[in-house]
Amino acid sequence: MPAPIAAMLASTSDKALSWFTAGATRAAAAMGPLLPAAVAAMLYGMGAHADGIHPASVSRGEVEAKISYCQDCHGPSGQGYRGYFPIPRLAGQQVAYIENQLQAFVEHRRTNNIMFNVAHGLSPAMISALAADFRKFDPGPLGGAPPRLVPLGRKILQDGIPESNIAACAACHGPDASGHEQIPRLAGQVYSYVVNKLTNWDKERGQIPSKPDISAVMNPVAHSLNKTQIEAVAAYVSTLK
Repeated sequence: MPAPIAAMLASTSDKALSWFTAGATRAAAAMGPLLPAAVAAMLYGMGAHADGIHPASVSRGEVEAKISYCQDCHGPSGQGYRGYFPIPRLAGQQVAYIENQLQAFVEHRRTNNIMFNVAHGLSPAMISALAADFRKFDPGPLGGAPPRLVPLGRKILQDGIPESNIAACAACHGPDASGHEQIPRLAGQVYSYVVNKLTNWDKERGQIPSKPDISAVMNPVAHSLNKTQIEAVAAYVSTLK
């Protein structure tokens, strides 16, 4: 198992760690040198912009204008949107994760033409300011997930699927799914958005093999989950506050 992954997992619980170790080892074997590079990139960036302080080069007025623009799609409280094209919750999201994803749109590591057009015009200072602001938002979950799937989703998040060598989501995202640094918060995320992303992961994330990022860690996980399991995880995390 690559050393960067072991370092990242130093603080995880024994139960979660055992399943993540198995899953990460399997992923490393499948991806060769890409996975260690991706995790190392994530670890390098941890803690860089977590203080929530707006850079001096961005005025409060500029930030508020951009927040208002983002709210047109992501909702007045950053709660996301449950529609034909689901739009993700940004409220309470990890600062480093938002920063990384906006840059991923610009670099085409993540494919989304609308978000490319939005992100490529943002300065690094503005990206950090927007991420810090959305981190402070705290609306309730939108709901709308099938309640019958919640128990299975809870089990997968907490325990994984041992018989399929799938690690517990909690090993990285935490037992409350709040995330950490470049590992995203899943708690309260829009149900249909999570289903869509997990179903289409390899078509939207890590699109530049020469520039691997932390999304590589999720490739084998998303690929291994069947439709019911994806919907169950999405249902459970969408209920968390």
